[in-house]
Amino acid sequence: MTDSKYPEPDHASIQAQLNSPSYSLAALDRDFLLSDAMRGVRFMLEYAKAEEILRKWRINSTIVVFGSARVSESEPGRRGRWYAEARKFGRLCSERSRPINGDGKAHRNVIATGGGPGVMEAANRGAFEAGAPSIGFNITLPHEQFPNPYTTPELTFQFHYFAMRKMHLAMRARALIVFPGGFGTFDELFELMTLVQTGKTHKLPIVLFDKEFWSKAICFEALVEAGTISPEDPDLFCYANSAEEVWDRLVEKGLHMMPDEPHTV
Repeated sequence: MTDSKYPEPDHASIQAQLNSPSYSLAALDRDFLLSDAMRGVRFMLEYAKAEEILRKWRINSTIVVFGSARVSESEPGRRGRWYAEARKFGRLCSERSRPINGDGKAHRNVIATGGGPGVMEAANRGAFEAGAPSIGFNITLPHEQFPNPYTTPELTFQFHYFAMRKMHLAMRARALIVFPGGFGTFDELFELMTLVQTGKTHKLPIVLFDKEFWSKAICFEALVEAGTISPEDPDLFCYANSAEEVWDRLVEKGLHMMPDEPHTV
């Protein structure tokens, strides 16, 4: 017997419950996942998704290449040469490091870039031409960035958070090659150089391409003279002016002796 003091719920009220955002499964509630309260969860998810895929592909180590997104193959002079040499290096490194997983072993020294155009495209293109996998760690920007066509589709990522993108760039890095670039390139260079300087990661070869550009862009000697860096800190990096010279610097710094295991950053 129904207590007449309380109305029976009708079909419309039940449907309203089912349609309420509160009833949605949290993992399927897009508005909830994109809310301010879930920023930490989104940060964790950006780490976990890329990490899971990289582990499945058995990517043990990478060679990271940074540089301007604003140069192109068709430009004359030194800017066009930056593109050409980054492309040569991507191919040379991929051929000599033999990162292709044809014998059941893990991939080593895979070319990794920010995934965009310019120098990043050139390095990925070289790896593509060598028949090797390569990684693109793309970032969402107000003027949307699209991945270049040469990264391995299954290794083409997109991040919202710069910090998590940098973390993945650093985690498996066994060397860093930095071509001329702007604010983003400088940011990425100093991020990794600081990790090495402070011992937060193991020492890795850092090669700056085009000594003339870097000598004009940054006066490291002035930092030493001012006492803001130690006299030995400029030894954290070296210069090269061709793809072959970059490779020689990496070998001199012991690239093949670097450990393969991902490390904490």
